[in-house]
Amino acid sequence: MALMPKRTKFRKMQKGHSTGLSKGNLFVHFGDFGIQALERGWVTSQQIEACRVAINRHFQRRGKVWIRIFPHKPVTKKPAEVRMGKGKGAVDHWVAVVRPGCVMFEVGNVTQVEAQTALRLAAAKLGIKTRFVKRVEQV
Repeated sequence: MALMPKRTKFRKMQKGHSTGLSKGNLFVHFGDFGIQALERGWVTSQQIEACRVAINRHFQRRGKVWIRIFPHKPVTKKPAEVRMGKGKGAVDHWVAVVRPGCVMFEVGNVTQVEAQTALRLAAAKLGIKTRFVKRVEQV
């Protein structure tokens, strides 16, 4: 089951620009540990699902997982061996736009060693560089 919005105002979207740093999701809020993006890029709904499965399989019904990103952006693609022109292609898949500094996944109720192992498995499924981060107490 791929992640996608229930409904959108428009079917198709332009590519847009992903310059700058992440505006939100900068700190671990819900869990104790997380993975933070160090590069910008698109994370597909399939990659998010693969990360979720990898983390949950490692934990074996222990701990809790929070997914802090959601694929709101549709990506279109024209079929194979179709000539140019004739309009924009149909929606192929959905992506989440990720900028540096964005905490993408958080885990809680597990030890740091378990969290690091699980999040390393998840980071291998992503197409961008990430780092392991811990919760910092806000004053």
